[in-house]
Amino acid sequence: MYDYIKGKLTKITAKYIVVEAGGLGYTINVGNPYSFTDCVNQEVQIYLHHVVREDAQLLFGFHSEDEKAVFLNLISVSGIGPTTALAIVAVDDNEGLVNAIDNSDIKYLMKFPKIGKKTAQQMVLDLAGKFVEVSVENGKASKTSPAGNQELDDAMEALLALGYKASELKKVRAFFEGTNETADKYISSSLKMLMK
Repeated sequence: MYDYIKGKLTKITAKYIVVEAGGLGYTINVGNPYSFTDCVNQEVQIYLHHVVREDAQLLFGFHSEDEKAVFLNLISVSGIGPTTALAIVAVDDNEGLVNAIDNSDIKYLMKFPKIGKKTAQQMVLDLAGKFVEVSVENGKASKTSPAGNQELDDAMEALLALGYKASELKKVRAFFEGTNETADKYISSSLKMLMK
């Protein structure tokens, strides 16, 4: 129904961002909200997918059309809903996802939150060869100023919102203690660690 929204980014939370367009604030669920940190109070263009459920209408947002295409392919698989697909797309390097699907690497696919063996096998069956023309861009914003522990707290909260367990994040958090990065960088690095 919606292709994209262009407006002013007014709010960032661990689960979503808010974009104001035409006097309305739209709640948009995104994989890594803190990748938009540099865009607060600036005009942004977010590619959208609109999900209508019995109890809610939800907007899911993406940095690029390619990222959206990966998401749409994922939700076409039985057993993968929009929230799970968003958690998968949140991993910066979707090349690993594509390779795992094309090479039937079930163990790799099972590392994503809420993906069991049957769903991983279904992903391979349904999506093998479908990502040939999809090259996911890394159009994410970055912040150069040093950050404190609040950034790490925000990153861990966002990872919990994506479905990772607190027990999984304990080691990741310990690894980053004492460092100064943006929440976006912490999330990106943490997702790579969790996928190993």
